Amino acid sequence: MTKRINVILPESTVRTIDRLSRRGERSRFIERAVQHYVTTASPEALQERLKQAAIRDRDIDLEISSDWFALDQEQWQGLEEQEKPHQAVGPREAKSTSRRSTRRSGMKSTKRGRR
Repeated sequence: MTKRINVILPESTVRTIDRLSRRGERSRFIERAVQHYVTTASPEALQERLKQAAIRDRDIDLEISSDWFALDQEQWQGLEEQEKPHQAVGPREAKSTSRRSTRRSGMKSTKRGRR
């Protein structure tokens, strides 16, 4: 079933359609152009192309992922080895900067003395 519609187009577009289509087949040319646009530029078409690319490239994606994972693991191991000497510091050797620990040991709180 077909339906007649009126469409307003720039003259340059009409000249392009006339140049590319056969005489008397403007409607068919426009219909094919619209169908092509829908199958290639619609959000659904884009989603389908992305899905197909993901399926096609899954092997190379896995290979790249495993290469980067190995490099990442190597870097983490290096960082852990650098931090090991710092973890050997005991509680007395480490300095705290909290207010409680920086008070002089001879000063007592006035609240404690009032009991």
